[in-house]
Amino acid sequence: MAIQWFPGHMNSARKKAAETMASIDVVIELLDARMPEASTNPLVRELRVHRQRPCLKVLNKADLADPAVTAAWIDHYNRQDGVRAVALSCRKPGDATRLPTLCQTLAPHRNDNVKPLRMLIMGVPNVGKSTLMNVLFKRKIAKVGDEPAVTRQQQTSQLDVRHSITDMPGLMWAKIDYPSDGLMLAAGNAIGRNAMIDEEVASFLAGVLLARYPALLASRYGLPSAELASLDAADVIERIAVRRGLRLRGGGADLEKAAKVLLQDYRDGILGRVSLETPATRRLMLASQAPPDASPPAAAAERVSAPPRQENSPASPPGETAP
Repeated sequence: MAIQWFPGHMNSARKKAAETMASIDVVIELLDARMPEASTNPLVRELRVHRQRPCLKVLNKADLADPAVTAAWIDHYNRQDGVRAVALSCRKPGDATRLPTLCQTLAPHRNDNVKPLRMLIMGVPNVGKSTLMNVLFKRKIAKVGDEPAVTRQQQTSQLDVRHSITDMPGLMWAKIDYPSDGLMLAAGNAIGRNAMIDEEVASFLAGVLLARYPALLASRYGLPSAELASLDAADVIERIAVRRGLRLRGGGADLEKAAKVLLQDYRDGILGRVSLETPATRRLMLASQAPPDASPPAAAAERVSAPPRQENSPASPPGETAP
């Protein structure tokens, strides 16, 4: 099942974003550090490149991601023109307050009371934009919820006399080209519940964990390490159901509830620090697949199809010596 999700309000938000881009100086693009390219909206790049606006890519939720993989992504993005990247957790005030200063380095000409720095926060739903706003302003000015598309309208707030910030609603793009993009976004809770099937998303996630982080599965769900080598993704979900006593009325394993347990544990970071894609695995995917519409593959997601286990370095796929 290919996941697609583009609620009606996002079309008007997209048009408003194009208008706002003309009057700002720096784009703060929030990404999910566990899946940076899967959570990169190609519309953001299109709009900022058209207006020649620099971009600070913020790999949020870095405390939930594999640190070695995150470092590789930071290096990857810092090699791009007009881009600076930083990894942090927007829930931590000390991290969030660094952002205006980092943005200032991208637009040094906007650095006084006459020409205040105007920043625009963009990103997919539920990536942490509203949390960032609340932490920066030290009060609740944006509604936060554990579901995508809580913010529906754009709002601009004055941080101080030299900085203003505009917060955009979470934006998806009209068509997710690669299935693994949709699955990663759904695993990260950026997709509306009605557009996904929990068991399919959990099966995808279990496959990634088996391939790259088997020790985390074994530790969390009490699965014998020797047994993991013989399991597939469906087996993992069934084992979780058995271990947690999740049974249907007829006595069979309740796979739907087990799938939700796995997804929630991942989203809450209970499993450990997990990254679903690396720069190297993404390059392998792009080399093996032509983009469906022959457009540049800037936002294509990796194919996470269970590479051989890397026992000593679970985040490193085959052929990758360093993340």
